[in-house]
Amino acid sequence: MQIPKRIASGLINALKGGVVPRTGLGYIAVGRSDEIDALLKDVSIAEDGGAFFRFIVGRYGSGKSFLLQTMRGHVTDIGFAAADADLSPERRLCGTKGQGLATYRELMKNLSVKAKPDGGALPLILEKWIDKVKSDIVAEGVISPDNAFFDTEVERRIYSKINSLEDMVHGFEFAKVITEYYKGFRDGIEERKKNAVRWLRGEFNTKTEAKECLNVNTVINDDNWYDYIKLMTSFLVSAGYKGLVVMIDELVNIMKISNSVTRQYNYEKILMMYNDVMQGKAHNLGIILGGTPQCVEDTRRGVFSYEALRSRLERGRFSTDDVKDLMSPIIRLSPLNYEELTVLTEKLAEIHGVVFGYEPKITLEDRIFFVKTEFGRVGADLNVTPREMIRDFIELLNIAYQNPTKSIAELMGEDEFTFAKGESDEKEDGFEDFDI
Repeated sequence: MQIPKRIASGLINALKGGVVPRTGLGYIAVGRSDEIDALLKDVSIAEDGGAFFRFIVGRYGSGKSFLLQTMRGHVTDIGFAAADADLSPERRLCGTKGQGLATYRELMKNLSVKAKPDGGALPLILEKWIDKVKSDIVAEGVISPDNAFFDTEVERRIYSKINSLEDMVHGFEFAKVITEYYKGFRDGIEERKKNAVRWLRGEFNTKTEAKECLNVNTVINDDNWYDYIKLMTSFLVSAGYKGLVVMIDELVNIMKISNSVTRQYNYEKILMMYNDVMQGKAHNLGIILGGTPQCVEDTRRGVFSYEALRSRLERGRFSTDDVKDLMSPIIRLSPLNYEELTVLTEKLAEIHGVVFGYEPKITLEDRIFFVKTEFGRVGADLNVTPREMIRDFIELLNIAYQNPTKSIAELMGEDEFTFAKGESDEKEDGFEDFDI
């Protein structure tokens, strides 16, 4: 496996800590091909000017966040921008103390493109937009860059592009801020550029402050932040990107809101966004929300407690856990099977070897025994998740590395590994088609 040591080290540290790494996921990805294919079909619809809205539902540690981060890498690689945020007590979809705005700020902080995959891409996007205007003029061959009127033509084109945004809700203010950024770019005034970026990130708290710095009469707030997501999407398309995919995880934090009225307001915000996307009012935009089965299906506090959402999202009569409809708004994650987990342990062992500079001695038989042992625990079918298995396996690799004279069997408390040979036993343990 050819993986840079820096990325390998980041993967091992993050996975051992039980969190999803933001880079290098392709080196450990297994399974989920059907779910990824379904989401990529959605992305192709957004690329053609459409929009999509999806819920990714799975238990804690089942791979929701991993799937979201994998999609973030996929969409930025093919020319989309991506923005992701985790909800928390301080970050919601709406609130009375700026919790909705806090989510918007987090999304803008994590705004990523292929050239800047770790977030903070807004200034890069703005400069790319200006460069694209210039290159379009040069490509037409009407006026050359050394012509005295070139800057005048650039400014005219920029105003023309910005005017197309003014027809959208809050488009006039958005266009004025973009214009301010261009003027700062043109005249080399860093403070002007910085103020424009701050406003676009939602960092102005009062209209008075915005008026003084940028001569605009509004700011991004709890009520209007989704309108600015749509404006940002249109701007991204004009800058040469294919669209924007917004990923919001930890939906369970809305379910945890104790005040029922506040909870309902947040579900109402989801409904508004869902209707907007599904009715074709949004373009080149994808929204993916991640949550647990309980936070979605609980009819007392979850998403389904809001009847208008439940009636739109509830599973139909013909879809089951075994026969899924991956075209429905909700994608429910199934557990990874034994073979997928065994392949995952192989990838982890190779990466661990890269980090610590050794050739892993763990064999296929060792890895199969590890997976079978994990699922052999009482209640494992309900409680063991990929997150827990990964943590346990990395711990086993750490101990094996520090105790090179002991075999994997000894470290797992066995003298040697034994496997049942009967056909029924093989089918029961899930490795019937898996050859050692």
